[in-house]
Amino acid sequence: MRIVRYEAADGIHYGVEDGDSVQRIAGEPFSAIERTGKVDDLSEVRLLCPVNRPRIFGVAYNYREHTNESGKEQPTLPVLFMKPSTAASGNGDPIEFPRDGEIVHYEAELVAIIGKGGRHISNDDALGHVLGYTCGNDISDRIIQRQESKFGCLLAGKGYDTFAPMGPAIVTDLDPANLDVILRQNGTIKQSGNTSDLVYSVADIVAYLSRFMTLLPGDVIMTGTPAGVGPINPGDDLEVEIPGIGILKNPVVAAAY
Repeated sequence: MRIVRYEAADGIHYGVEDGDSVQRIAGEPFSAIERTGKVDDLSEVRLLCPVNRPRIFGVAYNYREHTNESGKEQPTLPVLFMKPSTAASGNGDPIEFPRDGEIVHYEAELVAIIGKGGRHISNDDALGHVLGYTCGNDISDRIIQRQESKFGCLLAGKGYDTFAPMGPAIVTDLDPANLDVILRQNGTIKQSGNTSDLVYSVADIVAYLSRFMTLLPGDVIMTGTPAGVGPINPGDDLEVEIPGIGILKNPVVAAAY
């Protein structure tokens, strides 16, 4: 099932993609999928970030090859950070390159969307709490990130508005253990990995997070990026593709302020 959040002439809705149309559902998809009977033409709506203003959890150094290229030791527990909800954006939305930005990188990611919240979730039950998966791009200002990291924090360098584009759809019933994750910059492949290289699986991350906090429906988890991260510049076109989910497309523009 492909679930999309979209803007139509009469407002913002969730729906289930069906070919060239979207079957509108009542409310949000996290508790139940209830079709309303209203159908929208996919070509006449605008896809939005799959979740409105979500809590965004990230996992650093979670692909072995990316950790190697970063010159870091392999982690012995999930290395977690958060991005503010205002960083979230959707398919087609511009990524704003900061006016004072120097080295800003793309990071293609598989994103897990929590459907059923909970605390102290076991590994065996963890995937049952995931509604589905989408594509994400964890944009990162490396200069700020490195300055923060010296003092044991990680927020501003990953927290600019527009630095967490996600989409185009939430896809259910996928096996997150064997998915290709690809990033193209101006049509050229820069990242090409597979979630089989994850240090901590989606189930591991969900279970670990829930030890410390209650996970909520609509929380999103950016699960890490493969090797091949690199710089972006205004004028670039970025595509994150995960076969089975689709392609997240975002242009890079110079921030107005």
